[in-house]
Amino acid sequence: MEEHFILRVPPSVAERLNRVLNEDPLSALDNSIDLSFLEDGRTGSFVIGKESFPASLLDLPCVVESYKTYDDNVLIKTADIGQIIMVGEPSEAPPEGPEYKHGLTPPMRDARRRRFRREPDLNPDLVQQVENDLQSIMAGGTARDVEIVEQEEDADDDAEPEEAQPAANAGAVSEPAPASVISPIPEEPIGEDEEDEDDDAMDEDEDNENY
Repeated sequence: MEEHFILRVPPSVAERLNRVLNEDPLSALDNSIDLSFLEDGRTGSFVIGKESFPASLLDLPCVVESYKTYDDNVLIKTADIGQIIMVGEPSEAPPEGPEYKHGLTPPMRDARRRRFRREPDLNPDLVQQVENDLQSIMAGGTARDVEIVEQEEDADDDAEPEEAQPAANAGAVSEPAPASVISPIPEEPIGEDEEDEDDDAMDEDEDNENY
């Protein structure tokens, strides 16, 4: 991914700049181009030939994407552009920064006021105080102007309800639960003894007939 920026210059400078870029840079040494900034990184100077123009680096209100193409059909994204270098005439006042209120196209004129939501009106001191309190609480401390009071309970106060509970139930008599009657399961099925007696009687009759 490449790093791009928008360079906006006055019309007179734009003509000279296009002419210099189209010519061989070694053939015209007096039309050299230079761009430098001061220590703040926002203000500087743009030099073309022997003339110098003030320059300012500003942040765009929105991100602009840049693309390359070799056949006018397939587009390849190259970078996200978020800054613009404004070059003005020496007699002009520098633009207010570091945020530029306009976009690159006419519909984005005054975009920060017309198209963006207003920033909330917050007190910076209050925000800083809340941040410090959260860091203190996460570190195991307390917030500012907050005092923690520890309260201890006596052991005798906790034991009194437990001692009084048996005395309240002293007069109550618990009745035993009725015993459940469970009939034993017979070892042999009912009716087998009668069948055995009938079989024995039939065997005796057969024996008597045989004798």
